[in-house]
Amino acid sequence: MTVSREQIVTRAIKHLNQAPAASMAEIAQAAGVHRATLHRHFATREELIIALGWRAHEAWQRVHDEIGLDAALRTGERVEETLHALLVAHIEVAEEHGFALTEHLVGINPELVRRAEELEAREIELIEACQRAGVLRADLPPRWVSNTVYGLLVAARESLRRGDVARRDTPRLLLETFLRGTS
Repeated sequence: MTVSREQIVTRAIKHLNQAPAASMAEIAQAAGVHRATLHRHFATREELIIALGWRAHEAWQRVHDEIGLDAALRTGERVEETLHALLVAHIEVAEEHGFALTEHLVGINPELVRRAEELEAREIELIEACQRAGVLRADLPPRWVSNTVYGLLVAARESLRRGDVARRDTPRLLLETFLRGTS
């Protein structure tokens, strides 16, 4: 059976979420391919990690699209509901692509950094709209609030990975923790 590049990426991120320091040989085994096959798709571990970073950014963009972020920013309406939807949707992305949240190579690749800054800028606009609407505290710098969300997503990912919290409780825990500290 032939394993596609997409299947390899999916299996690699799943394995790296559990074993972040995994070697290419370990990733190949987890993906169900020979190491040579993995290397035909990704010459180096860095190349694979960058591909995983792009996939995480695509998922981040899908969240923006699915929750109607652009419409909320354009109209200024439903900003609170959009913020809540953003936070809850990010839990799934953080769990699915958690490895990319803290992987050093994702954070230093110029193209990935540029794309992350674009995506974060849209979320900061939402934070600012929520601050103007009185949903969030206006005395906190918006980027600080954004960084707080990021930290909570890393905490959610780790709590889910270790089994510290039930999946069904995670949205409530994230929203309550975030909103009580920023509103």
